[in-house]
Amino acid sequence: MSTRRPGRRRKGSISREALKAKRAKPPVVNPAPPGAIGGQYKPLSDSQLRAVTDTAFRMLAELGMGDAPPQLVDQAVSCGASINEMGRLCFSRSMVEGIIDKSCRKFYLHGRADQHTIEVGGDRVYFGTGGAAVQTLDLDSHLYRSSTLSDLFDFTRLIDTLPNVSWFTRCCIATDVADNFDLDINTAYCLLKGTQKPVGMSFTLAEHVDPVVDLFDQLAGGTGKFAEKPFCKAHISPVISPMRYGEDAFEVALKCIERGVPINNIVAAMSGATSPATIDGMLAASFAETLAALVMVNVFSPGYPMIFSNWPFVIDLRTGAFSGGGGEIALLNAASAQLANSIGVPSGVASSMSDAKAVDAQMGMEKSLSALACGLSGANMVYESSGMMASLLGASFEAFLIDNEMLSHIYRMIRGVEVTEPTLAFETMKNVICGAGHFIGEPETMQSMERDYYYPSLSDRVEPDTWGREGAQDMWQVANSRARSVLADHNPDYLGSQIDGKIRNRHRILLDS
Repeated sequence: MSTRRPGRRRKGSISREALKAKRAKPPVVNPAPPGAIGGQYKPLSDSQLRAVTDTAFRMLAELGMGDAPPQLVDQAVSCGASINEMGRLCFSRSMVEGIIDKSCRKFYLHGRADQHTIEVGGDRVYFGTGGAAVQTLDLDSHLYRSSTLSDLFDFTRLIDTLPNVSWFTRCCIATDVADNFDLDINTAYCLLKGTQKPVGMSFTLAEHVDPVVDLFDQLAGGTGKFAEKPFCKAHISPVISPMRYGEDAFEVALKCIERGVPINNIVAAMSGATSPATIDGMLAASFAETLAALVMVNVFSPGYPMIFSNWPFVIDLRTGAFSGGGGEIALLNAASAQLANSIGVPSGVASSMSDAKAVDAQMGMEKSLSALACGLSGANMVYESSGMMASLLGASFEAFLIDNEMLSHIYRMIRGVEVTEPTLAFETMKNVICGAGHFIGEPETMQSMERDYYYPSLSDRVEPDTWGREGAQDMWQVANSRARSVLADHNPDYLGSQIDGKIRNRHRILLDS
């Protein structure tokens, strides 16, 4: 029997460098692709789902929505809404159910390159980004500093290389851009220059929508071309918890409908502050508020593409601070996906909003908890899933790379187990058990290696002495080096010099050309 230690190189065997290069090649078949079919995790039983849903409908019918803009009141009343004795805009259950029946079920969010286009809705799960961090975890100092426009562009071109980040919503605010109009224009510019994936952004004011969409049209080939194949969605929060409309966001939504920008309608209530602290009460209240956002859009444009983004947020009731990581927020967002899926609308939830400041064990624990729960719940669009740190106050280049790897593991779990006669492999087991005693040389082993197993590139799987000889690096260090390499080598310009010049002639673009 051989006494050769595992991992020792035999004479004439492949070198470690060659083996590393071979392992670094992408698999022939991606064993964990985006768009896996979710819905395996259902936090609410059927009776609990009915109770939460019934309470949400009751809230809309009896309590209604406050601060409804007059234009919304007129349009909603013409569609069957009413005003109660407190002057609040109320929607009967039958009215809301009728709107749900006619609402958008699926729509395409296009990439500017066709391979990046995704269908939003149904039972497929995609992870992407969100957030409005005002700080960036610096690659050199490993401390937080104010986020800049240059950071936003660097994050954009970094995620352009990450296969599990299916779309890019700006993850940070360029705090060095003081003017709100300049901020919106320059945000759009960075997104379009740095990636061809679908993107998302917010609009500070309704009057900013036209100039930005005009820019989109210019890139798409002419007036109205963006609306034919929209590649950017608007993140709008038209409901202010508890149970009020926000006028500015309402006006942005109307302008987006006019210009054909798909809407991600976000409701982000806070447990124990702007929403009940009880889990079921919060689910009912935030579901009612997101239904109110659905009504708001559909009374003006039935069937308009909207993502039903109910993001219940948790605060630490001891201090009042937002808590982005933990079992409760994972549970709440997974249950929110279940509620949205129960009415058949495109669903969006939030995950991976770690409270950790460093790229450490706390970060990994909190991110994986919530990302797995939300993925298995069957949410169509899982936001905040990459790069976010410090309770959404910060964004990290290293975290983007690590989260991308984490998402491969999660996609693999969502994919589940395929059971077929060939893969059950009874005849192979019979031959091996009665023969060689191992499965290494069996054809099914190699086929399964390519088809069923994901092999990470950042995670460490070598033996301890090899790890020590190679520098004893932790994952943060490995990801830091990888991020620097990507940012040094990947310098896309998806606008092209001609369109870039036209944009710069028309707007004050603050990113260096």
